[in-house]
Amino acid sequence: MNREDFPVLKQDIVYFDNGATTLKPQCVIDKMVDYYSNYTSNIHRGEYSLALRTNKEYDEVRTIVKKFIGALKEEEIVFTKGSTEALNMIVFGYFKNVLKEGDEVLLNKGEHASNVLPWFILQKTIKIKIKNVELDDNYELNVDNIKKEINERTKVIALSQISNVVGDIRDVYSIGKLCKDNNIYFVVDASQAVSHVEVDVVKNNIDFLAFSGHKMMGPTGVGVLYGKYDLLCNMEPLEYGGGMNQSFESDGSYELKTPPTKFEAGTPPIAEVIGLGEAIKYIEKIGVNKIHEHELKLKKYLVQELEKIDNVILYNKNSESGIVIFNLDHVFSQDTAVYLNHYKICIRAGNHCTKMLKDDLKIKNTCRVSMYLYNTKEDVDKLIEALRKSKDIFNIIL
Repeated sequence: MNREDFPVLKQDIVYFDNGATTLKPQCVIDKMVDYYSNYTSNIHRGEYSLALRTNKEYDEVRTIVKKFIGALKEEEIVFTKGSTEALNMIVFGYFKNVLKEGDEVLLNKGEHASNVLPWFILQKTIKIKIKNVELDDNYELNVDNIKKEINERTKVIALSQISNVVGDIRDVYSIGKLCKDNNIYFVVDASQAVSHVEVDVVKNNIDFLAFSGHKMMGPTGVGVLYGKYDLLCNMEPLEYGGGMNQSFESDGSYELKTPPTKFEAGTPPIAEVIGLGEAIKYIEKIGVNKIHEHELKLKKYLVQELEKIDNVILYNKNSESGIVIFNLDHVFSQDTAVYLNHYKICIRAGNHCTKMLKDDLKIKNTCRVSMYLYNTKEDVDKLIEALRKSKDIFNIIL
């Protein structure tokens, strides 16, 4: 699907590492080059024509993002360096000042480090309690297991909408309703979801949401923090400087601007924000539902073929996303990745920044294939053919 739009694919590679980062279509590249070539200037600082054009291009992206995730207003959209920064801002800018000793935060062992380590810091510094909701027999997170852990001390449920390893699609609608009914904050990491399935912050009662541009065909170095406006008004910035203040005086007094500007100190990643807007428009032309259907079709075909190979161990054949994790029997996952690179096949090997999942999987490292819209059945066939030959793996990599 749309393979001709991605210049990297001219190298005749099979790219299955979309969970780590996606390839960039030519239109995103061109949009950023246009900024650098034709109207480079800072935002919200100049009165000349180039600066006014930059203001317009940059500010329009906030509207694009608002509509894309179903937010109510542009002021709820904060531009960040990525989902990691956004999640840190949420935890340390808001929850550090709201949670108290003994308050409970529900996580699970399938979460990415960015949605685990900041909460660990609060557990250490202000003595909150972290509880990991049990995963089911498929290593997936279900609503019933969440319900079992909720009590009067539960203040936050934080999770990824789609796990970056198991690839299970969490029922954020039901979990959001559960949070609303029990007066619990709902924090969602949408990094693996936002360009694969529908994301709707209002329908799903999401209080805070984070995602990165580079996982949705946009540039690196840019992401989004969404927060309900009243929550953002009570959230503290983690950075202070130019652009985010209304005034400051020699007597030490100062006044900050309102959201989202008060969270965007200094010069932002202007070209990257503009590129992100173009990526979203590209996704919307295709449609996330169409993308998801395409990925799922490929995933089911891949699983079907992998099950025919004796030395392949599959861990998540039932999840409903385009992510497949596997190992070759008695082969270290990184060795498998090096072997596949011999055939110009790009996959991810390791723990995928989800280091607690080993407690359930009973293994630290896996190979991950993550699909996207430009992958094809032919790509899958090349992977399958290489894995069928894998009994000679060490003759190739050594």
